[in-house]
Amino acid sequence: MKPIRNSVKAIIRRGDSVLLIREKDSSGDYTIFPGGGQDKFETMESTLQRECHEEIAASVIVDDLVLVREYIGSNHEFADTEPDVHQVEFYFSCRLVPGAVPGNGSNIDDGQVSVDWVPIADFGRIRVYPRALGSEFFSPTKRYFGDIN
Repeated sequence: MKPIRNSVKAIIRRGDSVLLIREKDSSGDYTIFPGGGQDKFETMESTLQRECHEEIAASVIVDDLVLVREYIGSNHEFADTEPDVHQVEFYFSCRLVPGAVPGNGSNIDDGQVSVDWVPIADFGRIRVYPRALGSEFFSPTKRYFGDIN
């Protein structure tokens, strides 16, 4: 059994849009928030700064923790391919360092296609993970969302 993994994600807004990573799998395009796994002895802030540099080629200023989401793979649509995955994701509000122009970084994830500004209004029409989070994600009244996909 795999250990529980901490993952740190960036919510980077520009007006009514948010910066997302577009990836491709056998079902087509989908989008995710920049970020990734925390290494041992690494703070969440430094994890997020490293991951953003690797994935979106931009430095970020990490602000407040916005929400926490769990993902237990065996409970969701990827149960066949991720049965042992248990991840706790910490979403932080972030800002791009002045002058930063996001794009594909030097150490992107498998399947990463591009880095895009996506209007929040489009979330109902595209495949975004986590799927269960709607507009309340951007101004949540609660901080812990539990095991959602």
